[in-house]
Amino acid sequence: MDYSISLYQSTELKELCEFLNRCWEFDSITPQLLDEKLHGDPAWQEDLALMVRNENRIIGFMQGVIRDIRGIRYGYIKLLGIDPTFRRKGIATYLYNELEKKFVHQSVDAVRIYDVPLNYWMPGIDPRYTPALCWAMRLGFKRFGDTSNLKVNLSANWDTLDEETKLATDGIVIRGAFPEDKQDVLDFIQDEWVLWGNEVEMAFKDDPPSMHIALIDNTIKAFSAHNGNNKGTGWFGPMGTHQELRGKGIGAILLKRCLNDMKFMGLSYAVIPWVGPIDFYAWHANAQVDRVFWRFEKKLHLNES
Repeated sequence: MDYSISLYQSTELKELCEFLNRCWEFDSITPQLLDEKLHGDPAWQEDLALMVRNENRIIGFMQGVIRDIRGIRYGYIKLLGIDPTFRRKGIATYLYNELEKKFVHQSVDAVRIYDVPLNYWMPGIDPRYTPALCWAMRLGFKRFGDTSNLKVNLSANWDTLDEETKLATDGIVIRGAFPEDKQDVLDFIQDEWVLWGNEVEMAFKDDPPSMHIALIDNTIKAFSAHNGNNKGTGWFGPMGTHQELRGKGIGAILLKRCLNDMKFMGLSYAVIPWVGPIDFYAWHANAQVDRVFWRFEKKLHLNES
């Protein structure tokens, strides 16, 4: 192949954004969001953002990132785009092979596609991108699960005053988070939800923070956030409740508070991404499955220790 790989430069942000929007049939991205996915990633590595040009025109792009999660070192394909007129010419495979070499050099154990904790664009491959599925399987990726993004119509009434008043009689206070609550929330998630730290940090960058909390004796026992990933697009989460308080309706209240925030922002719909308990969101917010994503992994090597 006569093409050569170069590294993405920040001066190419607008051009890359326009390129990706030409490539993606079911998605679109803004320069601000693209910068969030690139330089805004907590583990951004410029040598893992690879680009192919033809006659000074971008025809292929692949971004990789690395995460150490529960003793496994994962490499991720975070963003990928191939010019529609240059497909089936081996460009995606060429980019991946170069990226995999870099992953191996940095002792990556396994590679996944898109579902990047902390900062991500989508939680897997939308199967409507059928060529991408076939390409991944040809490269040796194995499907290991799927997940969904839900959509919520924000026109409903999200008032929770009555529910909050009842909880107050049990000493449970629910309120919007203040900037000075950030460290307490970060401490709260350490045991069970440490991977949500970056999204919590992002939510606290807003003024006021895009975060609601539940407290007992001034101690945080639950929280919910929005605008912590893909800012400005109506993404909800993360959310967590201490196990001793589950079943009291706190999660539903925190969810509705965030939905009300997004409605006040002027958004028509909210996205609840990478969902596990679909029934919870369907019951409390009439959430509907909007998109499905398939998750793929390719093992490179696993530590024996």
